[in-house]
Amino acid sequence: MTTKISEFGIAEALQKLGINKINEGTSTGLHNFSSGEILESYSPVDGKLIGSVKMSTAEDYEKTIQVATAAFKTFRLMPAPQRGEIVRQFGEKLRQNKEALGKLVSYEMGKSLQEGYGEVQEMIDICDFAVGLSRQLHGLTMHSERPGHRMYEQYHPMGVVGIISAFNFPVAVWAWNTALAWICGDVCVWKPSEKTPLCGIACQNIIAEVIEENNLPEGISCLINGDYKLGELMTSDARIPLISATGSTRMGKIVAQAVAARLGKSLLELGGNNAIIVTPDADINMTIIGAVFGAVGTAGQRCTSTRRLIIHESIFEKVKDAIVSAYKQLKIGNPLDENNHVGPLIDKEAVIMYAAALDKVVAQGGTILVEGGVLSGEGYESGCYVKPAIALAQNSFEIVQHETFAPVLYLIKYSGDVDNALEYQNGVGQGLSSAIMTNNLREAERFLSVVGSDCGIANVNIGTSGAEIGGAFGGEKDTGGGRESGSDAWKIYMRRQTNTINYTTSLPLAQGIKFDLQ
Repeated sequence: MTTKISEFGIAEALQKLGINKINEGTSTGLHNFSSGEILESYSPVDGKLIGSVKMSTAEDYEKTIQVATAAFKTFRLMPAPQRGEIVRQFGEKLRQNKEALGKLVSYEMGKSLQEGYGEVQEMIDICDFAVGLSRQLHGLTMHSERPGHRMYEQYHPMGVVGIISAFNFPVAVWAWNTALAWICGDVCVWKPSEKTPLCGIACQNIIAEVIEENNLPEGISCLINGDYKLGELMTSDARIPLISATGSTRMGKIVAQAVAARLGKSLLELGGNNAIIVTPDADINMTIIGAVFGAVGTAGQRCTSTRRLIIHESIFEKVKDAIVSAYKQLKIGNPLDENNHVGPLIDKEAVIMYAAALDKVVAQGGTILVEGGVLSGEGYESGCYVKPAIALAQNSFEIVQHETFAPVLYLIKYSGDVDNALEYQNGVGQGLSSAIMTNNLREAERFLSVVGSDCGIANVNIGTSGAEIGGAFGGEKDTGGGRESGSDAWKIYMRRQTNTINYTTSLPLAQGIKFDLQ
């Protein structure tokens, strides 16, 4: 008998998060105002309606930007450590709501409950990181070539930061951006995915409590709900100096062009076509664990999901047999049941895309090793559950060159040394995450060298998925070049300024230029 969803406390979680049957779609810290059409959110877990929001109209958007712009004028004057205190309080609220928000993420998006909890933990971690960072927004001092002069660099808040996020990480990516933007003195306007609007409402409700308790301007955190038309308003709006967008490469190119046309800044986190290289010196057991989680975690709907397994010919059959055997152990079903490994795809459109990819790999000459297919019957009523599939393929196949946001893994054989494997790995348009499984120090160092992986993330003896917040997250090429989360990613949210101070009574010019007036 299938476990009923009511047994997982979803109703209680929604109530704790302030999610009612109908929720407003445009929101600042305290007030909701929207007048658009109703956007309904159905769970891919059971196909049931969770709740609805009112979509934001162009007029609602205009009100939101005005409120955010006004809030920035006040918020930028607050010392950074005090802004860090606000983020600290937000992190504490997230700790109190971790279970409820994690359940909502799992139910509305479809990822496993442990991954839902993990996503909220990422939010908590980035808050902790940002709190410390709020006392380290350092510039540089340097020597001037002119006597009696001092030079230094400093960073100032930028203004309104626009955030466009994707369904697969419906809360964490927003937190990566906002936690850093807030300690930098910026305010944020967030358009979550129209596929996960209630996660946005829940996050806004949590931060609204902090804003109200500290008597801060409500426009520090703003939410708008709707489709791509709202995104177009944001990307073309000169009042938003920075747009941070997460999604497909196709979407990112549209955003980049629109923002560049007005000479704004964009932070892009786009597609990934991630590979694990498996050399003869690999630990096979570790390889299988990393590859299986990377390929089927979040039902293959992570930008860092493992799409390609590039295996040396000498161990190809051994690795192939091991991973096929591992796939037989996978349990597919309700992601709120922690006995299951794989939940549903986000919607039926994703299911169609998954099925088309399997058809294409066969049409292009590949062989299916682990059969896919759509599951039906008790427990699969939503029509969004599919079987993780494995196919033998060539790196040159057109379908392999593209990212399929589903649990489809391609096994690719290589011969010779690791440089041949690297040629395959780097031979796609995307450049997000990569990994090598080897106990050979020379291979590992070659992989990490200037002639090695061309991705923004390069791992040794761990998989492609599951980045920590301490390092900058992002990739190259068609992945967009953006960096979020850790390291010095905070700099993208600020404007940089070089200052020169003359404390003498003369005015020498740089480069020894003479300009004397009689």
